[in-house]
Amino acid sequence: MNKKNKNVQKPTKEFVFQKKNYLFLFIGIIFIALGFILMSGGGSDDPEVFNPDIYNFRRIRLAPTLVLIGLGIQVYAILLNPNKKKD
Repeated sequence: MNKKNKNVQKPTKEFVFQKKNYLFLFIGIIFIALGFILMSGGGSDDPEVFNPDIYNFRRIRLAPTLVLIGLGIQVYAILLNPNKKKD
């Protein structure tokens, strides 16, 4: 056997994401789900009657904002490097 081959270490397998990444991913999913839940509803039982609740603040402003915040949290969680050392 060659001495060079004995000292070669096999690469260790590591997960790409750590616990902190998964925590932020979970928080982002909660924001997105809450946004979609708040966006739902507002319809009318009778198709001949218009229900103005479909245009209220919750469905037009709040819910889409929560979805966008959730997507931003997801991007942050993916780009987060928990192993980064502070100097």
